[in-house]
Amino acid sequence: MLSKSRFNPKPGILDFWAEFRKPNPYRWPILLASMAPFALILYWLAGETSYKAPERPRITYITTFDSDRSDEEIVASNIENQEVKELREAAEADLAQRKRELYKALGAAAGMDVDEIERRANERRAAEEAAERARRDAMFGRTGENVGSETPSQESTGS
Repeated sequence: MLSKSRFNPKPGILDFWAEFRKPNPYRWPILLASMAPFALILYWLAGETSYKAPERPRITYITTFDSDRSDEEIVASNIENQEVKELREAAEADLAQRKRELYKALGAAAGMDVDEIERRANERRAAEEAAERARRDAMFGRTGENVGSETPSQESTGS
């Protein structure tokens, strides 16, 4: 019963009405002043909102390359970029191999079967590479007869 009477608004309303009925010269101005913020908020929310059309975007093209480059210059730039990419990939592969050797030494010191762990990791890596190769073949629409004909360096340069 206590919780029911706790949330009953009737005593509060009756108390308000008893106080409001008392003769007080400021009751109407206080009532209007207390209603004014709510009236202003409702008026502001009910106002018609109109949105103007967004401004058209200004497109700035990236102009890092000379627009008058010849095909030979483009090919030379692509070859240079491919060499940099291959050097970066070789450095990443070397770093990954060094990490594997460190973890292998740590695992051997901890008494783990590092050969079995390495075999599983190689199988997982090969499966991920095969899935990636299959995804790329499907993306480029290659069929079964010409899938393995290109080397990775030819594949990335498009030659």
